[in-house]
Amino acid sequence: MRQLRTAFALLAATLCTLAGVALPTSTASASSDAGPTTPAPKKLFTIRDSRIEESSGLAKSVKHPGIYWTVNDSGDTGRVFAVDTAGKVKAVLRFGAKVVDVEALGVDRDGTIYIADIGDNKASRDQIEIYTIPEPETLEDESNVKYHRYDFKYPDGSHDAETLLIEPGTSQLYIVTKALKGTGAIYAAPPAPSREGTNDLTKLAAAPSGVITDGTFMPDGQRVVLRTYADVTTVAWGETPNAIARGTAPLGQGETVAVGPTDETVLVGSEGPNSAVYQVQVPAKAAASKPPAAGTTPKPGSATESNSSSSGKSNNFRWIIVGAALFALIITVVTFPPGRRERQDRQAENARLTGQTSSTSRRRQHS
Repeated sequence: MRQLRTAFALLAATLCTLAGVALPTSTASASSDAGPTTPAPKKLFTIRDSRIEESSGLAKSVKHPGIYWTVNDSGDTGRVFAVDTAGKVKAVLRFGAKVVDVEALGVDRDGTIYIADIGDNKASRDQIEIYTIPEPETLEDESNVKYHRYDFKYPDGSHDAETLLIEPGTSQLYIVTKALKGTGAIYAAPPAPSREGTNDLTKLAAAPSGVITDGTFMPDGQRVVLRTYADVTTVAWGETPNAIARGTAPLGQGETVAVGPTDETVLVGSEGPNSAVYQVQVPAKAAASKPPAAGTTPKPGSATESNSSSSGKSNNFRWIIVGAALFALIITVVTFPPGRRERQDRQAENARLTGQTSSTSRRRQHS
């Protein structure tokens, strides 16, 4: 019985020790996934040409790598500038239209440049115009580029606008209005606008909050990045465009945004002489954590998934150990009185054999 009792005691001590090892020492030691760090805006170039005083639109060339097209705000003639990533003007294309307030640029998949004469600060224009010219095969000045003109009108009155969107896959045109109070709206042009008569725009959806000054589709056609004076917003495109992420942009009167050198970056610029152009990461929606698929081997460094899955197992194991330790202690306590009675009986037997009176017998006689 003594050996059994000793074994239970040793078992209880061992289990308690194991339970202590299984307990976490600090919640701070658990690793957490804070997500990827967004790179800081990178100054790519400065437009120092004196002919570009108010860059109000920016679009990436399709035919000429490293070239961006830009235009001046209201007050300029019909012309666009080809600027390289050092900020130098490589060509000027002039077309003979009498523009009113050019505010945006776009280039479609075929290399057609769209010049959006859509500014209307006083909301007094009966219609707005978009001009198209082809990207040249070589970058050199041209003074009389052939152009096409398309007229549009809103279904609900005049609006000021500075944003032209061109869907990559279809070349569908969209205009996003600029609202100083409340929010603007997204309007769709007919899929195949006509150069005869005036094309009716259709209101598609409300625009995200903010004074929207420019925008661009990303190459995947699934996202649009909209520019405000202070930030950029990523919009998931669809039947109902939905803003999914917002990120800060360099300060200044933010006026332009264009697809950057990579599919996950955009270039943002501002008005004024010597305007700087920055490369900015496209804001992305934070990814929700997902449990690993069945049979998947965890990869090194995936601390979040392994911690979340092993946490429950660790807690269960810890409580099993604690419960076993308590059970062993209870058994030890319960078995202790029989051990004491066994020792008293053995003393009484020794006294009988030797003819002596045991202390137990004396206590019984006295009682």
